[in-house]
Amino acid sequence: MPTPAAVKPVETQEELTERDVRVQLAACYRLIAHFGMDDLVYTHISARVPGAENQFLINPYGLMFNEITASSLVKIDYDANIVDESPYEVNRAGFVIHSAIHMERPNVNCVLHTHTRAGITISCLKEGLMPLNQMALGFYGRVAYHDYEGVATNLDERERLVRDLDGKSVMILRNHGLLTAGRTVPEAFQLMYYLEQSCRIQVDVMATGGTINAVSEATADYTARQFDQMPRGKREWPALLRLLDAKDPSYRH
Repeated sequence: MPTPAAVKPVETQEELTERDVRVQLAACYRLIAHFGMDDLVYTHISARVPGAENQFLINPYGLMFNEITASSLVKIDYDANIVDESPYEVNRAGFVIHSAIHMERPNVNCVLHTHTRAGITISCLKEGLMPLNQMALGFYGRVAYHDYEGVATNLDERERLVRDLDGKSVMILRNHGLLTAGRTVPEAFQLMYYLEQSCRIQVDVMATGGTINAVSEATADYTARQFDQMPRGKREWPALLRLLDAKDPSYRH
């Protein structure tokens, strides 16, 4: 296991090689599994290939998230062509959702999509995510919504996905799940971790049947702006890698 000093710090996106991004993305898959946010072999996380204008990495369809390694990730282009030889296919819905955002948002280098119990529960509520606690307040006024159109296998849905995301970094797919779009892999993971926690807390609060203590709009807006000033993912990422390295460092292979 690498010592803490041997764990590579989070670089800016411009400093990353394809190998760096592969390791980060494989780590992200393992972390999603570790924190109970995976769904068998379904859902997907993608990362843009450094130096390539129209290529991104995504999971090999059929592997559990805790099996994914840096070398097993599949490289595809915006036409769904597999760029490097791979024995695996790619989830069609994964291609549609992720290519839509990578094509139109050059500042987004990682897209993360989940089907968690709490996330789907909140996606089924008309009011969506409510500003009930400090974690959720970080997303106040910053959550996009996309209406359900069936399994996302139709290319023409890409335009509506990007339109509804509307430059934001967090989206709730109605009756479906959650999505985050980060400038880096660590940022996309951190956004999803706290979005998921916000959904779980809201489900728990609503289940109590008690009277909700509402936060004022002014306080909600102020808190969200405070979160905007904080680095997303950079501080905790080395610690998360140490967690994975202690548990199972095979994600790096």
